[in-house]
Amino acid sequence: MDYQSRSGLPAKKKRRDRLIGLLSQHTDWAFGFQDETWWSRLSHPDLHSWAERGKFLKLVEQTHRKDDPDPKALACYGLYVRWADATMGVSEHVWLRFVEGNPRSTLTIGYLEWLETQLLTSGKRVLVMFWDHASWHISKMVRSWVRSHNREVKKTGQGIRFLICMLPKKSPWLNPIEPMWIHAKRKVVEPERKLSADELVSRVCAVFEQPVLPFIKISENVD
Repeated sequence: MDYQSRSGLPAKKKRRDRLIGLLSQHTDWAFGFQDETWWSRLSHPDLHSWAERGKFLKLVEQTHRKDDPDPKALACYGLYVRWADATMGVSEHVWLRFVEGNPRSTLTIGYLEWLETQLLTSGKRVLVMFWDHASWHISKMVRSWVRSHNREVKKTGQGIRFLICMLPKKSPWLNPIEPMWIHAKRKVVEPERKLSADELVSRVCAVFEQPVLPFIKISENVD
């Protein structure tokens, strides 16, 4: 028995494809692939570029000073979301939200609450969302919140239902937002100086054509 059979990968891919196929039958559904990444102010991504003979792109290694008020890296949640549009065909977006500190359960819940407002504004009622087995995705706190939230939506008819599907472990190639992160990191790189946190956030949001929004914080509820 090969690795894919042992891991149940074919069955999970079949379920994923079945859920995506339901979108054509439900115009108020959306589906998305979710992930988190860190945007470093110090390290550079691998780059490949064409250059004239004798001219090369030189990346200056950056260091973090004790008096630097900004963190070395910024954590960001992202959702590559699609839905069927009666007039435009298929709508695609990458929704971003930076968070304070490292991803954790409370920040994830705040992020899901924000996604709900985005989807309601777009006229959606259900989000089929695929994400990995990160500890803040599978924590008791997040799973309990999703169950409670979905029960309330079903009871009141108000809000967004989250149908969450787990991607197979150690299979980043099944998440289409992963290569988007890589290309974006190459686009926002600054060869000769260290970007401030504000500059980095602005560049990232510009790449994905998204507005610059306040960071989600642990002590705050997101409207």
